[in-house]
Amino acid sequence: MPLNPDRVALNPLQWISIKDADGVDHWRYAEPDFREAYPQVLTAVRQSGFEAVMMEVLATQTLRDYEQLVADARLVVSPGYASIGLPEEHDVSFAPGSAEESRWFDGVRRKAEESNYFGQSTIFLAPEVWWSPNMVRTGERVAVGADYREDRLDRVIDLLGRSAEILAAEGVRAGLHNHVGTWVETEAEIERVLDAIPASLLGASFDIGHLTWAGVDAVAMITRHADRLVDLHFKDLDLDVAAASRAEPTSYNEATDRGIFLEPGSGGIDLDAVIDALPAGWPGWLIVEVDRTAIDPADSAAICWNWVSARFATE
Repeated sequence: MPLNPDRVALNPLQWISIKDADGVDHWRYAEPDFREAYPQVLTAVRQSGFEAVMMEVLATQTLRDYEQLVADARLVVSPGYASIGLPEEHDVSFAPGSAEESRWFDGVRRKAEESNYFGQSTIFLAPEVWWSPNMVRTGERVAVGADYREDRLDRVIDLLGRSAEILAAEGVRAGLHNHVGTWVETEAEIERVLDAIPASLLGASFDIGHLTWAGVDAVAMITRHADRLVDLHFKDLDLDVAAASRAEPTSYNEATDRGIFLEPGSGGIDLDAVIDALPAGWPGWLIVEVDRTAIDPADSAAICWNWVSARFATE
């Protein structure tokens, strides 16, 4: 199935997830001074060839301010990303039905508001990637379902289900987004969530790279859940690094530093097979990502666009 150019976007992580000269990891979306650099990043996305960018409104800006930045770059937005964390991992506790419990979902409500403002009817919904030193799945043993506890997964399922309900009440359809380093990492965990939450409430918005990193057959997963497929994140990987990270205890950042993330077509994932497995006429968004690039961000984005444009439908 060829790609629809009107439903392909870039998540500009090349400029966002970086390691500085001192070896310090940065997530630039969270840095207050990134607002000054944001216009240049969005302009570079457009110059690479992409016409759409994944929606990411900074916490330090208004919806109208972000709207103007996107318009100035001659871009449109694609569906965004919402996540929900476990309160206990933040040393937070509250009584069921309390105001504090309700406020725990305020971030999800904000994402619903953003989606509606920009005319997006779908969103990626994931458990929080928790970077605490005590988080085994990011800090010690990635991509193997470490420290599995059924009661914890039940708690995550409850939070995801309630988040999906909040989004649905605002007219936004959530798709489950798997992510290495979260409590929904392995195939069994993904299936458990999808079995527990009705398809009418929660679709499937997989990350092809994170499926592969966790040893999941992405084509089989797409095929099995074709009827609830919403949107997708596309990325490529160094499969040797991915396999090594599963074979021996490896942290998320160690695998990243070893170059696990690659531009589409530069790694070992058969992304064309995934595209071919998509249902005929699938209307979803395909969002391209390189979670950390080893080359100049603009060069990385250009490689991504060249890969995408070669797969457009031709008349």
